[in-house]
Amino acid sequence: VQLQASGGGLVQVGGSMRLSCTATGIARGFVVMSWYRQAPGKSRELVAAITRGGTPSYGSSVKGRFSISRDGANNAVHLKMNSLKPEDTATYYCAASDRSLSTVIRDQKHLEIWGRGTLVTVSS
Repeated sequence: VQLQASGGGLVQVGGSMRLSCTATGIARGFVVMSWYRQAPGKSRELVAAITRGGTPSYGSSVKGRFSISRDGANNAVHLKMNSLKPEDTATYYCAASDRSLSTVIRDQKHLEIWGRGTLVTVSS
């Protein structure tokens, strides 16, 4: 099972970007799919997560600007990022779990599979 992320790159302040992540090698969908990010010198933090049923949860710094959605047919999750700020610059990671949303949010260790990161750079 692998998580393959796409998107990322360089964007100007105030711009938008879309990240996508597809789970391959698995027929069923994970209970929770999520995005985390890690900026240089900082710890990894939750960006957004979504359940198989479509219930989302967002990190406080991205609420109202980012939107997570799920494509069950293609076992994929998308992250639409709007009104990007320089502090959004980070490596973004897709992760998935069969634990509950609350369990995953409480502790990242419950995320069973991680994809390779994709770098998002917001330039002023």
